[in-house]
Amino acid sequence: MLGIYVFKISGPWRWIFIITATAALWLDAFVGVIQAFAKLPFLHELAPNGSEPPFAIVQLIVLAIFVLLGYWTLRRFHPNPAKRWP
Repeated sequence: MLGIYVFKISGPWRWIFIITATAALWLDAFVGVIQAFAKLPFLHELAPNGSEPPFAIVQLIVLAIFVLLGYWTLRRFHPNPAKRWP
């Protein structure tokens, strides 16, 4: 909220905003994968305890996707300095 409303996503607040937003979304996806392995029978059979290799592989893939998307967003996101938030 500071980055958007107070500092208008300028300077270092641009990358701080992107990293924290990406991390928050990744945490949601992390919990979603945990819930999927706990609730879906065909996934639960692959990793009943949550510590088996299929579970770790899926979590690693999700993490890699979010790291790549975060990096890509950080490189391409350049807010218009003249635009003001309402």
